[in-house]
Parts: sequence; C-alpha cells; structure tokens
Amino acid sequence: MFRTSIIILFFALLSCQNKPPANIKSLRTGEFKTVLEDNKTTSFASRNDTLQIETFNNKKDTFKIEWIDDFEYILLKNNPKTMLDSTPFHIKITAIKGNSYEFSAYYKGSNFKQKGTAFKLN
Repeated sequence: MFRTSIIILFFALLSCQNKPPANIKSLRTGEFKTVLEDNKTTSFASRNDTLQIETFNNKKDTFKIEWIDDFEYILLKNNPKTMLDSTPFHIKITAIKGNSYEFSAYYKGSNFKQKGTAFKLN
C-alpha cells in the first residue's frame, strides 16, 4: 500500500511539472507594454497570433510572429531596411507572473542579448 502511494505521488508530481501555467496561451495575443532590463527602455505592442505591431520611440514596426511553442517565438520584420532588420529576433519566455512574463531575446547568429518583462495591458 505504501509503495503504491509513493508511485502514484511520483507520477502526480511528474505530470504537474510538464504542464504550462493555465494562462500561458492568453499571453500570445493582446496589448503589451515591454520594459527592458534597464527599466528605462519601453515599447508598446499589439499582437495577434501571427502579427505584432510595435511602437518604440514614436516609430511603428510590423513583425510576423512565429510561435515555436508556448514559451518561444520569433519576430521577423515585415519591411526590413537593413541587414539587422532582416535577422530573426528570437524570444524565450523564462518566467510568468500573473499577466506578465519575463523574457530573454537575441538576434539569430549574434551575441546580442536582451532581457525584460512584457506586461499584458488588456
């Protein structure tokens, strides 16, 4: 009986660790305010499941968004003007807290890295 209880507890704990938080899918779409690690740099974005329109320093950019899984996505600028604009920007969600998530991001093939927090506004 004790052995059976231990096995059931083990599998119950194992299954809980593999499930994403209940609200992870709700963070894919909506209006967001992003604050970078320096707490000085902010941007605002409106996102559906395939497109993100972002405003930074009063300039709007449109990105195609490709979700790899619930915790990773790639942004590709719709109308790139430079080589950097043509480079995929990879975002990895590292933590979720209520209606916000922390992330780390980088340009593919680059040592450039960013960290920040995205807050869902609606």
